[in-house]
Amino acid sequence: MEKQNHTEVPKSQRVRLGYTNRLAVVRFTDHGAYLSGGPEDILLPRKYVPEELKIGDEIEVFVYLDNEERLVATTETPLAQVGDFAWLEVAWVNNYGAFLNWGLLKDLFVPFREQKMKMQKGKSYLVHIHLDPETYRIMASAKVERYLSTDFPPYHGGDEVQLLIWQKTDLGFKAIVDNQYAGLLYDDEIFRSLHSGDRVTAYVKQVRPDGKIDLSLQKKGQKAVVDFSEILLQHLQNQGGHTALGDKSPAEEIYAVFGVSKKVFKKAIGDLYKRRLISILPDGLQLNDM
Repeated sequence: MEKQNHTEVPKSQRVRLGYTNRLAVVRFTDHGAYLSGGPEDILLPRKYVPEELKIGDEIEVFVYLDNEERLVATTETPLAQVGDFAWLEVAWVNNYGAFLNWGLLKDLFVPFREQKMKMQKGKSYLVHIHLDPETYRIMASAKVERYLSTDFPPYHGGDEVQLLIWQKTDLGFKAIVDNQYAGLLYDDEIFRSLHSGDRVTAYVKQVRPDGKIDLSLQKKGQKAVVDFSEILLQHLQNQGGHTALGDKSPAEEIYAVFGVSKKVFKKAIGDLYKRRLISILPDGLQLNDM
C-alpha cells in the first residue's frame, strides 16, 4: 500500500552513478521512496527514508548498484566515491577477485586483473574507484598509477595540500596529492609516525620541471616561524610560564607536542628570545614577566 498517491514532480538531471546526488521524491511505496533519476526512478529503501520526507522534497543520497545491478539510493556515506583514491580493507575474496569494505551494504569489487598482488582478506590497499567502461559497474583498481593526473601540477612553493599517504620508499613516503597527483615526502622532512592510508595536511616545497611534487609537513620560511612563535608563546602561558622542552630536546619529542620540526622550534625560540618574551634555562624555557 502506498504511503501517498502519485504527484507530478519535475524530473531532475540524469543521476550520477557512484556519486552523491540531490534527488526529488516522486512517490512512496511499501518498499520505500522513489526518487527522480532520469529515465527511471530510483528506490531509496524504506530503512533510509526519513519520517518527515514528502513528495517533492529533495534529499542527498549516494547512488550505486544493488546485488541485481539495479540503481539504488542510500543515505549512508561511503568511504569514497567514483574518482577517489582510498585506503580500503578487504572484506572477502572469491574466484573472481576481492571485495572491499567501503561503508555500504554492497562491498566494492576489485577483479584480479586490477590487483598488483593477490589481495588478502583483512589487509588494506590503496585503490582508485571508477566505473568499468565495459560493464558500467562501480569497481576499484590497485593499479593507481594509471589514474593519476598527467597534467602539470598547478602548485607553488608553500601551497597547502591534502595528502593520502601511499607507500614507503627508500627516500620517504609517496603520497596522493589532492586526490590527483603523485608527490613525495622526504625522510628528513618527516618528524612524526606515518603509515599508508593516513590523511594529512602538507605543504608544497617545489614542483620540479618534470612535474614531480616535493612535499613537507611544515610550512616553509619565516611565516612558519612567526606562526609557531605565537603557538609556543600561548603554550607557555597555558603551562604556567614554563616548558621542559628546549633547543636540546629530541626532534621526536618536539614533534609529538607541537607537530613541527626541531628547526622550526629552535627558530621560534630565537624569535621569542630576541623579543625578550622568554628566558632559556637549563631545564627548558621560561616565560618572562610582562
